[in-house]
Amino acid sequence: QVQLVESGGGLVQAGDSLRLSCAASGLTFSTYTMGWFRQPPGKEREFVATISWRGGPTDYADSVKGRFTISRDNAKNTVYLQLNSLKPEDTAIYYCAAVVWGSFPRRTNYDYRYWGQGTQVTVSS
Repeated sequence: QVQLVESGGGLVQAGDSLRLSCAASGLTFSTYTMGWFRQPPGKEREFVATISWRGGPTDYADSVKGRFTISRDNAKNTVYLQLNSLKPEDTAIYYCAAVVWGSFPRRTNYDYRYWGQGTQVTVSS
């Protein structure tokens, strides 16, 4: 079955960086658009970034544009999210998600078919 496993979260200070990884199995990774979402404490899950199955086109939420970078390695079936210049408001559980190739970008929860279990990112001030 399809599995998405996130890793790389942790507790950091404001201004620090982290790199999240999401390893996928059970699907033909190169044919899936991948996304990152996050759920801050007490809030709804929100879109962060997405990368096309083709690996080139990317799209970001305005709140992270210029600070976060999404990338993928199809040979390793892995998608990454580089988080730079972290702020306390970036504190959330970060989830990766997958949907088979199609229209791009995909920015809502309902667009995605498969989800990981999440990894916690906590940014202290």
